Amino acid sequence: MYGKLLYVAVGGALGAVSRRLLSGAVYKVASENLPWGTAVVNILGCFLFGLVWILSDERFAIKPEIRLLLLTGFMGSFTTFSTYMFETERLVVDGQWLQAGANLLGQNLLGFLALVLGMAAGRIL
Repeated sequence: MYGKLLYVAVGGALGAVSRRLLSGAVYKVASENLPWGTAVVNILGCFLFGLVWILSDERFAIKPEIRLLLLTGFMGSFTTFSTYMFETERLVVDGQWLQAGANLLGQNLLGFLALVLGMAAGRIL
């Protein structure tokens, strides 16, 4: 059990540092009209999640411990957006189109609403 947690912790540390470095580098060269650093991290995270998933699930080229380090640890702190997209893709693959659409729309709208409410609560407290 502790060994698995260590893999997650190491991956998490690497993911957090990578996110900061990459988004910071993007913000240095991109315009400030849109949050390009976050967008690049999220899109790259989705690509990497898909790559690691296929390599580990279909090709068995990645050991379970490394998969845990990469998907749960690294990707979990690099971006949770990739997990959100992967779970939505699983719904589509299972033919659950309505649930996939509800997941996309619901998490975005409710997430935005929760952010605004959290900010309002922070201003009141």
